[in-house]
Amino acid sequence: MRRSYLFALPLVATLSACDNSPKLEEGSNAQGHTAPTAVTVKANQAVIAKRPFSNQADFEDAKRGLIAQDPSLLTKDQNGSTVWNMPSYDFIKYQGATGDAPASVNPSLWRQEALNNMHGLYKVKDGIYQLRGYDLANMSIIEGDKGWILVDPLTAKETAHKALKFAQKHLGTKPITAVIYTHSHIDHFGGIEGILANMSEQEQKDLRIIAPEGFMEEATSENIIAGMAMGRRASFMYGRSLAHNDRGHVGTGLGKGPAFGRFALLQPTELVGETGKTLNIDGVPFEFQYVPGSEAPAEFTFYLPEHKAYCGAEMLSRNMHNLYTLRGAKVRDANIWSGYIIEARDMFADSDTYFASHHWPMWGTDNIQEFLTQQSDTYKYIHDQSVRLFNAGNTPNEVAEQVNLPAGLNTAFHNQGYYGTVKHNAKAVYQNYLGWYTANPAKLDPLPETQAAKRYMEMMGGVETVIAKAQTAFDDASQGDVEEGIKTYRWIAELLNHAVFAEPDNGQAKALLAKVYDQLGYQAESAPWRDVYLSGAYELRHGAPEEGISVAIMEGVLLKTPVQNFFESMAVRLNGPKAQGKKLDVKITFTDLNESYLLSLNNSVLRHKKVDKNTQADATLNLTQPLFVNIIIGEAGIKDTLFGDDLSVEGSKLDLISFFSLLDQPRGAFNIVTP
Repeated sequence: MRRSYLFALPLVATLSACDNSPKLEEGSNAQGHTAPTAVTVKANQAVIAKRPFSNQADFEDAKRGLIAQDPSLLTKDQNGSTVWNMPSYDFIKYQGATGDAPASVNPSLWRQEALNNMHGLYKVKDGIYQLRGYDLANMSIIEGDKGWILVDPLTAKETAHKALKFAQKHLGTKPITAVIYTHSHIDHFGGIEGILANMSEQEQKDLRIIAPEGFMEEATSENIIAGMAMGRRASFMYGRSLAHNDRGHVGTGLGKGPAFGRFALLQPTELVGETGKTLNIDGVPFEFQYVPGSEAPAEFTFYLPEHKAYCGAEMLSRNMHNLYTLRGAKVRDANIWSGYIIEARDMFADSDTYFASHHWPMWGTDNIQEFLTQQSDTYKYIHDQSVRLFNAGNTPNEVAEQVNLPAGLNTAFHNQGYYGTVKHNAKAVYQNYLGWYTANPAKLDPLPETQAAKRYMEMMGGVETVIAKAQTAFDDASQGDVEEGIKTYRWIAELLNHAVFAEPDNGQAKALLAKVYDQLGYQAESAPWRDVYLSGAYELRHGAPEEGISVAIMEGVLLKTPVQNFFESMAVRLNGPKAQGKKLDVKITFTDLNESYLLSLNNSVLRHKKVDKNTQADATLNLTQPLFVNIIIGEAGIKDTLFGDDLSVEGSKLDLISFFSLLDQPRGAFNIVTP
């Protein structure tokens, strides 16, 4: 199959790492991850004293209302490939004791992932149900007068279909009268085809789909420009190459992990773009809160006054969320986010039930009010203290090291950094206001990593000398004081990273750095931090992926994506040096849309604009949007297609081939832990 990598989505990175079959260290597991050191064991044991593990309220809430569950919850696609595998997490056992976490997993994260393991069909209260553990997100069901209103139809066609069938088995089959997309991330809309599968054509035409204003633009555009890099980085954040075991991936904190199936997008029939907007949906009154720029650029929450139930979408969750996500994205404004939560607390003050797009519900007005206050105060505290510190001249690293939540915010489990963390969120606040430059002249124009690494190693006596000193430091730290040991691991990671970038084929340097990453991963309370460290260790031992990102599974979303977005993608793939001195106008006409666009190359810059179909160009390409998408996802090769019968060309085909040859074809499998 010919690949054309114009588009990629971080959540659906389908990367397979190559395996060089290295000799594994004695005591390591099948992927090479080494045993926890004495310092790691002590560090994880120390967490038990920092958190109220005796409080079992979360487990009571997570179990409450269980109607039925499928203990062998395995979802496959039409080809037999696994899309979702809950039994792969059965190794996580939690009996409510503080000492049952393995030494290779932070006990607080172990507890969170035991909660995330709890899956099935739940009754939230009369008229409201949830399917949890069928995907990364939840799908909620609200009973209307004529049928069901579905909230967030999951990530993939396969998982959504299976979840709906399970609900119908235990609740009876009712028509789907409306679907609500709470926000513009794919785990909340991508499974829509699984819902449509058993609906008649008329039922589909009558279906109300309600989403926040700006939804379509955000749902289709977030990853067009930077999707390839985001996808590769997401493979680290979600531990895509890691085995599911106590020295590998245990979950994401927000849920278990992304589902890898077929994705689609159905355009909303109604948009909500203001707070206070009310709708009657199948006889159920809804009151909306519009919260763009909180967890997603297009998002709303809603309140059900007849049920006294508040749906917090993903503005709220049972963990600290990301102000900056490690896969890479624009930072979120903590101050705005905090304000939205306080607004919700005050607007819906009589709510006695809370449910959301992730995790488990909460009951009791006082509990909900306290939860909202603490979540809001957490983001506000990180914002205010980070600003205070950088205004005093502290750098991002110094800010991150000094911001610690006060006791009043640091005891509740729902405020812990299972997904976002105080440290990288504090840096996000710095980035939001001040950007990448710390004002230190040494940081203004530093050497690239590989060049700097070689000079560091030369000045420090060579790579072999550095490895020997790092090994001694690692051995000493592994048996010493916990706090100093952790700091030493962090320092050795930085030191050995220079060694690996100076000599990427040095097996000793990579092996020792991988061991350090193992320990940092085992200690992490954040699931993404754990996956990032352990993915780094995995690739140091086994190599980077050989294959890039497959986007064929995104066809259903891409067909709904405005074609202008793809031209933006083409512009950022233009190889400027290769295009130097070339001037070319290419027109693309979509025969099914009756639209034409002129792509103009000049000064090594590619621009586009919508034009009349009679506009002159050096070459014109006439094709349908579906064929254009097939070229994008690699189902059709551009050269063969140009000389085929599925499109027509006016002007020079050689000019068209020359034009497309100037566009880079990124593999999406670039190195991260090696140069």
